Amino acid sequence: MLYKWAKLALAAGILLNGLCPPALANTTTGDAANADADGNTIPLASIALLLPLRSSPLGAAADAVRSGFLNAYERDKSGLAVTVIEAADTPSDMLAAYNAASKKYDILVGPLSRTGLTAIIQNGKVEKPTIALTQPDFSGGKDAVLPTQLLPIGLSIEAEARQVANWVGTDYAPGKVLVLSTSTAWQKRVASAFAQQIQGSGLHAEVVTLSLENGVFNVDALTQLQQRVEGEMPRLLFAALNADQTKQIRIAIGDQTPIFGISQLNPLTLGDSNPDHQIPELNGVRLVDIPWQVQPDNPAVMIYPRHEVAADQRRNADMERLYALGIDAFRIAHEVAARNTVFQIDGVTGKLNVNFGAGTPGFERVEPTAAYQNGIVMPLDIP
Repeated sequence: MLYKWAKLALAAGILLNGLCPPALANTTTGDAANADADGNTIPLASIALLLPLRSSPLGAAADAVRSGFLNAYERDKSGLAVTVIEAADTPSDMLAAYNAASKKYDILVGPLSRTGLTAIIQNGKVEKPTIALTQPDFSGGKDAVLPTQLLPIGLSIEAEARQVANWVGTDYAPGKVLVLSTSTAWQKRVASAFAQQIQGSGLHAEVVTLSLENGVFNVDALTQLQQRVEGEMPRLLFAALNADQTKQIRIAIGDQTPIFGISQLNPLTLGDSNPDHQIPELNGVRLVDIPWQVQPDNPAVMIYPRHEVAADQRRNADMERLYALGIDAFRIAHEVAARNTVFQIDGVTGKLNVNFGAGTPGFERVEPTAAYQNGIVMPLDIP
């Protein structure tokens, strides 16, 4: 997922080896304490942000999260101190960094990888509020019970697929949905999440796995798909694909059948007006994506600076999403520091519903709906 970044570490979930050992306290910023109206000292809440900043596969992603987190902190730092900790992202090194930080800080934010998070969960010692930047891997029969002090908030393409299933299940039932995928792991997971969620809606999902070679679909496979669409007349297609792959599908079958997808159909960034980057072939294709990518008028989006990139570089949509994740991670940490246990945030990654600190953790992210218009992705007014 996450396009080029996805190829390196989808949802920051790849296994890493041979990285540098953890080093604590790379950067600390914040006041020593606050005072109440009577001048009494209020203890400072300390936050540790654990990221693999020196990792070859994950360093750029970690830096994007760090930048978003610290920019959000600069807007609302009162009573908080943030320490950025370089934590090598092998499971053992991440666990060592996490355990050391747990002894020194009130709130921990991280890790970024699923392997790191799995190591922390399996260690069984989550004793401080921990805001994970990824989603746990409960495949292989693992018990899907999280520690009460752990809140995973990572961006999830599977959750996006489920949201799209709820969306189309309301508007397009009854009938058939063709779910298009390749054999790529993240696409199979997205297709499966959609197909499972659509059950009971009145729509019947059939997964179609297409052969891909060097990024190009087999011509015969596209012809067969076109014939199947014309013969079976599905209510819609769900593309568990990226934008370029979906473009090939659209050219092959035409625009008569609605196509829906997730954020991976949007490789553009907000404000990118370069005509060369536009994809008019996808006009009318609908998807979900985070506000940071599709809602320039969202109040939360407007108040934060954009992710800085070199003048000769094009903004990367997946790095923008991770930067936005950093912003919302700080906002959640701020609420946790204030000892709020049930709260909502109109975030830059979506509308966030959080239940944390009193019983079983709960987290939901609802992303805005959008559609391609004139080659770019624009927000829709429908929910």
